[in-house]
Amino acid sequence: MDIRKKALAVAVLAALAAPVSVSLDVVSPAIVSAAPAAETKASDAFTIDLTKGGQNDISIPSDGWSNGAMFNVFWHKENVTFHDGAMQLVINPSPNPAADKVPYSGGEYRTKNFYGYGRFETTMKAIKNDGVVSSFFTCTGPYDNGNDWDEIDFEVLGKDTTKVQLNYFRKGVGGHEKMIDLGFDASEDFHTYAFEWHKNSIIWYVDGKEVYRVEGGDLPCTKGRILMNAWCGKGVDEWLKPFKDDKMPLVAEYKSIKYTPFAE
Repeated sequence: MDIRKKALAVAVLAALAAPVSVSLDVVSPAIVSAAPAAETKASDAFTIDLTKGGQNDISIPSDGWSNGAMFNVFWHKENVTFHDGAMQLVINPSPNPAADKVPYSGGEYRTKNFYGYGRFETTMKAIKNDGVVSSFFTCTGPYDNGNDWDEIDFEVLGKDTTKVQLNYFRKGVGGHEKMIDLGFDASEDFHTYAFEWHKNSIIWYVDGKEVYRVEGGDLPCTKGRILMNAWCGKGVDEWLKPFKDDKMPLVAEYKSIKYTPFAE
């Protein structure tokens, strides 16, 4: 929708200027940069079992900035926890709203490196709450060495967790939203969400069943990080509904992340 595309464009610009704490455990864009999505190799493949905790060399919590625009959260590593056989991405009140400049904290977990054509998969349980998004996606943009903004999405909107919204961006152009009826409530149990990214198509799956595909056109073609986040919105009530903050903390849970590269 138009309001979302405008807000996301502002978010990219905000990310460029976002303050980054020196204590961040992130990979510097000056060291790691994205590349054409076709440049994959078998050794890129990985599986992360989040039921065993978060210690791995592939992914890290986001910490020390806000995306701005429609994101009404500041990413804190403390909002990424591991217990009860899953990873939790938590939305709660900011511990220091004056410093964060937003009222809430959110959890985001991302890969250090970038991945191209292949199958991307997670097992997750979403948040049911107006104004909230629970996500699994690939993304890169100007904040990664000036790359094109390319993105592929799964987004469960907390206002209706019986559906999932699919989307993709190429050079910052989105507007390809597709809402899918799941046939279940994504907030009640864990389900597997996957997409296969090819040169000429993107195919989305839920619990192993194909639910949607796009073929041809101007598709993403730049390697991206793999991310999961949970956040509440502002200024996008038409899309997400107004955020209800009377039941915090709100928690999205994830049990696994898997990537299988394709040679194309």
